[in-house]
Parts: sequence; C-alpha cells; structure tokens
Amino acid sequence: MSKLHVRTVILSDIHLGTPHSKAEEVTHFLKHVRCDRLILNGDIIDGWRLRRGDPWTKAHTKFVRRVLTMIQKRDTEVVYLRGNHDDFIGRLLPMQFEHLSLVEDHILETTRGRYLVLHGDVFDGVVKNMVVLAHLGDLGYNFLLRLNRAYNWFRRLRGKEYFSLSQAIKARVKQAVSFIGKFEDQVAALARERGCIGVICGHIHTPADKMIGDIHYLNSGDWVESLTAIVEHHDGRFELATYKEFAARFGPEPAAADEVDEPMQMPVLA
Repeated sequence: MSKLHVRTVILSDIHLGTPHSKAEEVTHFLKHVRCDRLILNGDIIDGWRLRRGDPWTKAHTKFVRRVLTMIQKRDTEVVYLRGNHDDFIGRLLPMQFEHLSLVEDHILETTRGRYLVLHGDVFDGVVKNMVVLAHLGDLGYNFLLRLNRAYNWFRRLRGKEYFSLSQAIKARVKQAVSFIGKFEDQVAALARERGCIGVICGHIHTPADKMIGDIHYLNSGDWVESLTAIVEHHDGRFELATYKEFAARFGPEPAAADEVDEPMQMPVLA
C-alpha cells in the first residue's frame, strides 16, 4: 500500500464529537501518511459540542487510535496545541508524555527557518472576551452546517459537487472578509515579533498558503468542510494538501461491515 512520506503534518479543527466532523476521511489520510512529526493545531476534540450532548462515534475513536498507533509503532512525535473548542486541556499545559506534548504554541524548526505554530483564537476578540456570544455564534454555525448538508443532498441528486454555504458567506460578507484579513495580519505580526519567518494556524476554517509581507502565512483549514492539511516535505517545502486530491491518488477508504458509525457514551466534560 503506497504511503505519502513527509517530515511534518499539521491538522486543525477536526471537531471530533460533532456530527459534522469528517473523522473517517482524516483517519484515512493519516493511514496513508508516514511523518516524523504530527501537529494537532487545536479544536481537535469539540468540548463545546460534547457538553451539549452531541454524539461521540466509533469513527471519532478510530482517529484517536490512529494517532496513538503513530506514536507507539512509528515513533511519531505528536504535538497537541490547545484550541478554543478543546480549551479543557488548558489546565494541563504544558505537559509531556514521551512522544506526546500538550502545549499552548510551538516553534517548528525547518530547513528554511523558524515557524510559529498556534491555533489562533487569541486573536479572535469574540472568543477571547465575549464567551456567551462565541457560543451563540457556534450554534449558528452548526445550524448552517445542518442546512448545508440538506442543500448538498439535493445537489448530489442533480450530479453537482459539494458547495459550502458558510464559505460563500465568508467570501461575500464584508465584515467576515475584514475579520479574516485582520486575523491574518495579526498572526503574521506575532510571528515577526517572535523572530520567525512564517506562521501556521487554524481556527478560522479558511485554508491558505501565501506571503503576508515577509511572513509565510499557512492555515491548515478544517476537517468539517475544506478537508485540508499542511504538510512539510523532507526538502523543506510546505504544501496545502486537500483530501479530494489525496483520495484521488490513494483511493477512498473501504467501510468495514462491522464498523458501523454508532454513537458511544462519553463522560461529561467539566
């Protein structure tokens, strides 16, 4: 079975514990990747949704097992950064378990130079200062995702490709475009202050690979809609990888008959 061999893989915003998480796809992606380092850049487990009773499924558990297998059998270094939806790990930071690190942010040393890695929610004023409003926004986003699933069901019947309502809104609403622009400028400025040549973040679910002045800005997107990851190749080159292109190369993961995606009981997060 062919594998993609890279130095580093960066994933963010998987939102395990929600019905919108593409856990099967991201697990399939990791099954076909061999890397020295895996960076989980926040919002991997969605504590907000789990507290509200959203289901944890076998597909979500399989992703966790895949990461543990990478640590145990491949000696992969895993760095888990706190996000706003998995802020429950904040009380543990920093913590080291052999090949697993729990941290607030991370400096990635590359052949080109230093890259600052952080989730990015610290630059979101709503998340940082208006928690209630942030949770209301999360409810609205999840409603939009449910609406989007129904809309795309009809599109598939007509033979059309997936269309993201939330991404279309972000591209057309002036305030959303302005927020994304300010967010990118702020994280780039922080990377510059830290003496880094680049920054890698998530949070806004908008994948990107571009220059902001002299700073290389990378956003790993999400595994709810965009299904993207950042990979660092052994020659030092970074690539924004999409699951659509990846699946075309390695093929879709066959579903096993005994692996039905059923809800599982999860402990309540305090």
